[in-house]
Amino acid sequence: MANETVLTNKIFLNAVLPLVKVIATDVPSLAKKFENMHAVFQVSALDPDSPGGKVATHFTVNNGEWVVCADKVATNAFVDLEFKNLEAMNSFFKGKIGPATLPKMKGALKYPKVFAALLMTLLKMSSLLTAKAAPEAEEDKLLMVKCFFYLLSSGISQLNKQGHEAVHNWTKTSPDRVYAWAVDGHPEVSAYLRIKAGKSRSGRGVYKRAMPFFTMRFDSLDSALGILLSTDDMLDSTKKGKLIMDGAPEFGAQIGEYMLTVAAYAQG
Repeated sequence: MANETVLTNKIFLNAVLPLVKVIATDVPSLAKKFENMHAVFQVSALDPDSPGGKVATHFTVNNGEWVVCADKVATNAFVDLEFKNLEAMNSFFKGKIGPATLPKMKGALKYPKVFAALLMTLLKMSSLLTAKAAPEAEEDKLLMVKCFFYLLSSGISQLNKQGHEAVHNWTKTSPDRVYAWAVDGHPEVSAYLRIKAGKSRSGRGVYKRAMPFFTMRFDSLDSALGILLSTDDMLDSTKKGKLIMDGAPEFGAQIGEYMLTVAAYAQG
């Protein structure tokens, strides 16, 4: 199993940072900033134990079309937010911002529009993932639920791939099963996780090849945010019909436990 610092960093590289694309394409004011842009930018951290001494997730944008390269270093980045080590990157994205955690902003002066667009998107992502209460605007609720569902599905998969003991033991003995997250009337925010014999794969959208083995389904965006933001009790939400466990209740408790584990790594 990877140590806790590396495991946390893998969550950020593979589950959190890919949300940059989601936010930049779903928020009209941000999407405009990437129109007619041709650029490569990344978020990285120096790490002597990694090949090349560095880890990163980078993005290529061409006229608003995005390619996300999670956990891959770009050698041709226009802008690179480079942290001095894994700990600094982890702390920064958990909201512990200060002189010791700020990254070097390589390329910011040479490519100010690219840097500004990336920074505004990262700030929007941070505001969503660190929110303590649900937003009022419907479009912000949609985006927040979508980001959390994507984070949870990919985060649990990352924990498995990195050898997290509890999660890997769960997947190791599992037959081919799909676990899903959904909100009634909003298929666009759906996400799923497929596991089998120690392997896992996260996905965005509705799983269409078969009926999921278990779905954590909410009756509304507000009900979903109540659980995702920990402002509602899961048992109480289930009794009131806000949260529907499409499958055996014990699997809901299990998935709920791993959701909390991901949140602990991503948010502290």
